Amino acid sequence: MCCAGSGCRAGGERTREAPSERPPEQRRRWEVAEGFVKKVTLELSLEGEQPIFTTRAHVFQIDPSTKKNWVPASKQAVTVSYFYDVTRNSYRIISVDGAKVIINSTITPNMTFTKTSQKFGQWADSRANTVFGLGFSSEQQLTKFAEKFQEVKEAARLARDKSQEKIETSSNHSQASSVNGTDDEKASCAGPADTHLKSENDKLKIALTQSAANVKKWEIELQTLRESNARLTSALQESAASVEQWKRQFSLCRDENDRLRNKIDELEEQCSEINREKEKNTQLKRRIEELESELREKETELIDLRKQSEIIPQLMSECEYVSEKLEAAERDNQNLEDKVRSLKTDIEESKYRQRHLKVELKSFLEVLDGKIDDLHDFRRGLSKLGADN
Repeated sequence: MCCAGSGCRAGGERTREAPSERPPEQRRRWEVAEGFVKKVTLELSLEGEQPIFTTRAHVFQIDPSTKKNWVPASKQAVTVSYFYDVTRNSYRIISVDGAKVIINSTITPNMTFTKTSQKFGQWADSRANTVFGLGFSSEQQLTKFAEKFQEVKEAARLARDKSQEKIETSSNHSQASSVNGTDDEKASCAGPADTHLKSENDKLKIALTQSAANVKKWEIELQTLRESNARLTSALQESAASVEQWKRQFSLCRDENDRLRNKIDELEEQCSEINREKEKNTQLKRRIEELESELREKETELIDLRKQSEIIPQLMSECEYVSEKLEAAERDNQNLEDKVRSLKTDIEESKYRQRHLKVELKSFLEVLDGKIDDLHDFRRGLSKLGADN
């Protein structure tokens, strides 16, 4: 005897290997063939259905492992349509991407379409055991899709209520006929009429059994939806708490950024002062060069006067005059040397202040680089949070 679901066949046939155990190339061909078969099956099933609303959106499915992250089901915006089956009086949401059926969801009265943002909405399908998400290009398209979902959901509810009323009415009528009938009337009924009543009773029993099974299935779907809603609510609460925390951190970083900007303005003012000091130093250097040039000229003139005093000893009077002039020149030279020493002292002080300001500016730039890296990390966190939402 062959076990159900074991993959073995009667007659000693070999067990069929799972698709995941095949080679990659064979597995890819199998997936393509399976997608083609699903598409053909869907097209055959849609022959009796009519599209009542069509739009375009990016399709996502919830990650089955984490139940939190969204996995893209389409690389680009695809067509998403509502279909109505006249024979079954049911509604479905269908979307096909090439040869791949990415949405085949039958709408039930227990389903709920939720807007999670201005351009994104989602609903849970317990039969497919997943949550579908749609990203629209505008808020108007999302609103139209949500309104249509509510209309289709209400129509599905009315169809279910009418079906239950019809079944209950038929059941009550059959029970009343069986209770109110007399033995004489039963005896007087012919053979074909009795057969017809038995067949009708059998049909009603089957319908009641199916209705009870559907009620149980709907209860299971309702419980699944409640659990999904609870998980989604907890996820939304965690996301909201994370958003508040990021907002506080962003506020702190913004205050720190303002403080750093003010510090940068102060440093820029100090840098402008340094530039002004540099200009003064340049002027002082030029002045020192001029004084040194004058000093060299005075020294040359002094040498010439000394030579003249040695060559012409008879000009004593002129020597005295030259001596006086030399003394005056030496006094001027002394004054110039004092000025040079004073200017050199000023230059050294200016260089010391300049080095001190450079050290402060370097330390500030290091702090600023650290804060900029923190801001980049914070921005990546916000981007990741937006992608998760």
